[in-house]
Amino acid sequence: MATKRVKIASTVGLHARPAGLFAQAAARQPVPVLIGRPGEKGVVASSILAVMALGVKFEEEVELSAEGDGAEAALEELAELLSQDLDATPAT
Repeated sequence: MATKRVKIASTVGLHARPAGLFAQAAARQPVPVLIGRPGEKGVVASSILAVMALGVKFEEEVELSAEGDGAEAALEELAELLSQDLDATPAT
């Protein structure tokens, strides 16, 4: 299983818009991805409600995990997304 840790860069944490953008990106991945606090059980990253329920705050560290072909690339893409302030990014 591939894992990757990343600090949340969105100033509002993983709430509302940042959680939605992240969940949409996770849903596009070729493998199922989990997100959670290090040492805790993760939740399905493609579920906006599950991601928001984590209550992750600005600069808090999360752990992404996935298994299967393309897992490393999926985690890299999602970690890159979380390392940006998604609330400051213009809507597309």
